[in-house]
Amino acid sequence: MFKADDYRLRLKSLSETLAEAKYALDIDNIGAKLEELKAEQEKPEVWNDLEKSKHIGREISVIEGKMAAYKKGESALNDALAFVDLIEEADDESLIPELEKMIKAAEDDIEEMRIKALLKGKYDANNAILSLHAGAGGTEACDWTQMLYRMYQRYCEKSGFKVTELDREDGDEAGIKSVSFKVEGENAYGFLKAEKGVHRLVRISPFDSNKRRHTSFASLEVMPEVDDDNEIQIRDEDIRIDVYRSSGAGGQKVNKTETAIRITHFPTGIVVTCQNERSQLQNKAMAFQYLRAKLLERQIADREAADAELKGEIKKIEWGSQIRSYVFCPYTLVKDHRTGYEMTDIQAVMDGDIQGFIIDYLKKAG
Repeated sequence: MFKADDYRLRLKSLSETLAEAKYALDIDNIGAKLEELKAEQEKPEVWNDLEKSKHIGREISVIEGKMAAYKKGESALNDALAFVDLIEEADDESLIPELEKMIKAAEDDIEEMRIKALLKGKYDANNAILSLHAGAGGTEACDWTQMLYRMYQRYCEKSGFKVTELDREDGDEAGIKSVSFKVEGENAYGFLKAEKGVHRLVRISPFDSNKRRHTSFASLEVMPEVDDDNEIQIRDEDIRIDVYRSSGAGGQKVNKTETAIRITHFPTGIVVTCQNERSQLQNKAMAFQYLRAKLLERQIADREAADAELKGEIKKIEWGSQIRSYVFCPYTLVKDHRTGYEMTDIQAVMDGDIQGFIIDYLKKAG
């Protein structure tokens, strides 16, 4: 028997969640902001300033994305409510599966909007720069780093993000010692900042002839890309810029001219490199972006450390400090140590299906 009131209650609950997300995203007021940005975008002086034009275009895209998400969720709810009335009037229970699909679609749309509402941090809407580093373990750790790199590439592809490799150092026998890459897209940093930390793998090593179980570690740094040069100032006397020939498979001019860039920041000891582009100027610009992101991440980490000290929190960097364990042997299980979230399908995780971990982290953090 079709119980229309039960379905209306479900949809009412979803409507309340949508209203909360609408308030959090300030949907009622961002329309005016959108009109201001579009008017500014049309000014001739803006088109002469490429960086400012890109910045305004990104802001417009973010606002339009929020408004489109709200309209999509609102439309899905209205369609489902109308379908409930239709089934009640027609007294046709064969339409119930179609109604369930509509409600599920509405739930997914509203949940996506609610997650966007959680991403309210200062840099959450920015692009992200990620850096993976192999831990102790030699070839096994390098292979694990390459697996993680593939996982994040697949996740970014599924999320509609663009990935650009900045620098890469291959392992001596297999895998990757370290790799840095930029992820471009709406809320890229907001989603990926949850992945920062140490990742642990337990498996039967394919590089061990005795088929023993090995534990490998890899660390991931996640930094927001900084658009405003004034936010992070880099003085000329604080850096040294070195140029050298790019490594890799070669190609036109790649290994024949000094196109790769290395920047050393003396006050912090941070060293960044970029050799992805064929142009030295492009590599230099990308390296400065990378350096600003690292400096900003250090500022954020210092503030968090100061807050933790005030709260009396003490965190040790030792065994057990990993944010997530991927256990291939003796059983198939992936567990996020911050949230308790578990996933039993290892292949899904390695294909980039880490959305569950990220959303669970954002819910707890939010």
